[in-house]
Amino acid sequence: MAHLTQRSFVSLNIAVLTISDTRTYATDASGQTLVDRLQRAGHGLIDRAIVMDDIYQIRARVSQWIADPQVQVVLMTGGTGFTARDNTPQAVLPLLDKQVDGFGELFRQVSLAEIGMSTLQSRALAGLSNGVLVCCMPGSPGACRTAWDQILVGQLDSRTGPCNFAPHLKPQTDQALAACETRS
Repeated sequence: MAHLTQRSFVSLNIAVLTISDTRTYATDASGQTLVDRLQRAGHGLIDRAIVMDDIYQIRARVSQWIADPQVQVVLMTGGTGFTARDNTPQAVLPLLDKQVDGFGELFRQVSLAEIGMSTLQSRALAGLSNGVLVCCMPGSPGACRTAWDQILVGQLDSRTGPCNFAPHLKPQTDQALAACETRS
């Protein structure tokens, strides 16, 4: 599997979506946590949005990004619990070509030390669709830090061995790189 790593870092184009009925950009600590971390790691923020916890609004936004040739990763926060308004998994699952089962399993495992058995109530998930990695995390800044620091920072780094997600993502074009620099 060493063929799935590179010697040099490749910056990815990442979109961040917050699912919430109440948050604004000024109060979206979870989305901002992801933005800060991805940029600190050297990736580009290509787009950011907040949508209500509605299956069809979530699905519409994620579908746009999956179809966008510039977007390589979608990081989502919120809507993964068990309340009546938590609809992220139902919205995202039909869009995935392949599910990354290990993401949710690993997220719950690393969360156990932080939140105990409450991790059982997380429906964190990830998958690939049209060459885009889509990751759904709980809607707290702590959950976003855990997911990024323990899982995503390495899996989105082209140098991580023996394998990482970078070679599975749609390739960047010169136009996509320029757009990412303009949007950041």
